[in-house]
Amino acid sequence: MKFTTRSIVFFMFLSAFCRPVRAQESMMSEVSLVYLEKLIATAKENYPRMRNFNDQVARAKVDIGRQSVSWFDFFNLSYVRQPENNVTVTNPITGAPETGSSLSPVLLNGFQFGVGINLGTLFQKPYNVRQSKIDYRIAQTNREEYVLTLEAEVKRRYYLYVQTLEVLKLQTKGLVDIQNTFRDLRAKYEKGAVTFSEYNTGLTSVSAQTQSKITAEGAFLTAKVALEEMLGKRLEEIK
Repeated sequence: MKFTTRSIVFFMFLSAFCRPVRAQESMMSEVSLVYLEKLIATAKENYPRMRNFNDQVARAKVDIGRQSVSWFDFFNLSYVRQPENNVTVTNPITGAPETGSSLSPVLLNGFQFGVGINLGTLFQKPYNVRQSKIDYRIAQTNREEYVLTLEAEVKRRYYLYVQTLEVLKLQTKGLVDIQNTFRDLRAKYEKGAVTFSEYNTGLTSVSAQTQSKITAEGAFLTAKVALEEMLGKRLEEIK
């Protein structure tokens, strides 16, 4: 069976359009759930916003402990140190100090203690402890919600990364195939077996496939950077 040059060019285009279907069918085999779990764990450990949620939970937990151990804040303990040999003359009726009195002096030595109670603080303390526990639960809930968001985002970026990688492989192989076919076409053109129009069509196909490969490379690098942004590491560092 003899193929014309136009048939060769047609098969060049046909192979370029058919390969994406095969690549799409085989993409699932390139997805590694084990590796994906490693990526999610890395993102939870390194992504700055995730660390921020962890710090909020830790701070709320510390506040519970602080409120729980401060039950005695409503007590005010005071003391007065009385110097030795200090003479204080007191009225036996009123108990008030007297000046110039003939009453016998009373020697008061050592410390005198006093205790004050702030009832407002005492009554407010249970509400402060309860509020701290509520804040802790809210911080935990916010973190759990963001974990779901983080996991979904890492998965989305990983799937896009695999997709663009497979497309890049496809475009690279397609370019190699078209270049090989074009070599045969060019040899025939140099021998005068094909027209310039047919040769130019083949050259245009090579240029278009080259551009497709460059576009695929850009999409792959963009997807890789986006995934590494969530991980805080290069993919090459995660085994």
